[in-house]
Amino acid sequence: MKIFFGGIIQGSSQGRDIFSQDYRDKIKKVLREKYPDIVIFDPFESHNDSIDYNDDQAKKTFFKHLEIIKLSDLMLAYLPKASMGTAIEIWQAYHDRIPVLTISPMTTNWIIRLFSGKNFETVEAFEKFVHRNDLNMLFSSEKKQTGIIEESA
Repeated sequence: MKIFFGGIIQGSSQGRDIFSQDYRDKIKKVLREKYPDIVIFDPFESHNDSIDYNDDQAKKTFFKHLEIIKLSDLMLAYLPKASMGTAIEIWQAYHDRIPVLTISPMTTNWIIRLFSGKNFETVEAFEKFVHRNDLNMLFSSEKKQTGIIEESA
C-alpha cells in the first residue's frame, strides 16, 4: 500500500513560519503499527528546508509531488487549518480517483466536504478507524468510483 501524506506546512502564514510538524510522526506510527510494510511518501521528509527553495526548485518539487500522488493508492491529508498546497494535492488525488482521507476539524470547508471520501475531526478518531478497518478495502474500483469511504462496524 502506497500513501501520499499531505498536510499543513505553512498554512496561511505570511512569513517564513512553519506549522509544527509533530503530527507527521504520530500519524505515520498509527499507520505502521497496523501496516508494517506500508510505503508512506511524506513530502516534508525530503523537503524540510523547502521554505528556502527558489521559485524554479519549488515548482519542480511541487509538480513532482503531484505526479507521486497519481502513483499512490491513497492520499491522507492532515488539515487543522487551511493549506493551499494540500488543497491542490487533494484535488489532484480526487481527480485521479485516488481515495482521499482527511483529518480536519474544518467540517464545513468545501475541499474537505466535497473531495474527501472520509474526514476525521481528530487524529484519535482516525486512529480508531485504522484499527477497526482494512484500508486496503478503500482501493476497490467501486470505492474509487464513488469516492465514499464507509466505516466497518
